[in-house]
Amino acid sequence: MNTFRTGILMAALTGLFLALGGALGGVQGMAIALAFACATNLFAYWNSDKVLLSMYGAREVDAQSAPDLYRLVQQLAAKAGLPMPRVYITDNPQPNAFATGRSPEHAAVCVTSGLLNQVNQEELAGVLAHELGHVKHRDTLTMTITAVMAGAISMLANMAFFMGGGRDRNNPLGFVGMLLVTLLAPIAAVLVQAAISRSREFDADKAGAEITGRPMWLASALSEIDHAAQRIENYPADANPATAHMFIINPLHGGGLAGLFSSHPSTEERIARLRAMAGGAAVPVRKGPWG
Repeated sequence: MNTFRTGILMAALTGLFLALGGALGGVQGMAIALAFACATNLFAYWNSDKVLLSMYGAREVDAQSAPDLYRLVQQLAAKAGLPMPRVYITDNPQPNAFATGRSPEHAAVCVTSGLLNQVNQEELAGVLAHELGHVKHRDTLTMTITAVMAGAISMLANMAFFMGGGRDRNNPLGFVGMLLVTLLAPIAAVLVQAAISRSREFDADKAGAEITGRPMWLASALSEIDHAAQRIENYPADANPATAHMFIINPLHGGGLAGLFSSHPSTEERIARLRAMAGGAAVPVRKGPWG
């Protein structure tokens, strides 16, 4: 099913490329946009995980460089029945995490240094299990491709605006039409990524809770991360908002319209669902940094 959804997603984003190309250059523009979209789709399928990890300056760690973290991921992956993913750390003060990769066999889990400093071991296990839930459901392919494709659409729209495509007499929409397209194309891309992300966060929360057997570990982690993320900037994410849906908690600080395009369900609702899963075992998790 996720493979089908990924195909639909790539087709929708390709359609946005065509609309933008047609608005800026008519038939010729659509042909160029189609070629660009096909090349971007192929590149995104094979290399989107590398692009994303590079974007955040993530470094791969192993059993020697980060033994405790690596061992915890190894234990959780075994519980989930998954191959061992690659493990990355990105130097970022905001506590957060994401998973990427085109399949469970090519998956990677990345945590920020802020996460390791903010949460305790049980909460970290809850976060990692959530990310492995995305891997198990094969969400990472769709989410990662969306990040790369939506970023490419935003880039093209910005280029078209600054290059003054609306002044071209071959442009069938004129300047006003070009302006609308360059404004609406990135918004449409954000709406697509929001649509595919919200329900998947609930599903990954449930899967993570099942992997650890302790829903409150993740609930406590979500509360800690959400409060910290509201105070601590994530500059790489702010510079690349098309990647925001990859994170366990929305890393952006934009106000106004940004709230309309939030790629995550409310943290309160996620915690409430996890508490319901825990039932009588919904007791507080001990506090203190992981390590």
